[in-house]
Amino acid sequence: MSDEELLRLVDRVVDQYDGNLDEIESAVGMLMLGRYYGWRVLLLAHSPNTIRKYQKILGIKSLKDVLPEVGMLAHRSDAWRLVEGTQNFWKVVRGQIGGVRSTRVDKSS
Repeated sequence: MSDEELLRLVDRVVDQYDGNLDEIESAVGMLMLGRYYGWRVLLLAHSPNTIRKYQKILGIKSLKDVLPEVGMLAHRSDAWRLVEGTQNFWKVVRGQIGGVRSTRVDKSS
């Protein structure tokens, strides 16, 4: 999805939203950061329930439909660096491997 299309999506969602402001703020924030980090990093940073809740708020079926798989800043994610190039990504997302999920990013990486 292009930047212009993404902004139209956000405009539409904000205009039609009925609920708690903090929830739409978090959903839109996740979407905007996903432009830089990609959907794979978001799946490593958030629980499946949180991802589902934000997708519902944004009116999207899947983050894969609107975000890059791996963004230009994915390498800064601690969790992504642990699973990149391994077979463990989906095991971590499903919770079969613990201790990897992290929201930490490192500027110097």
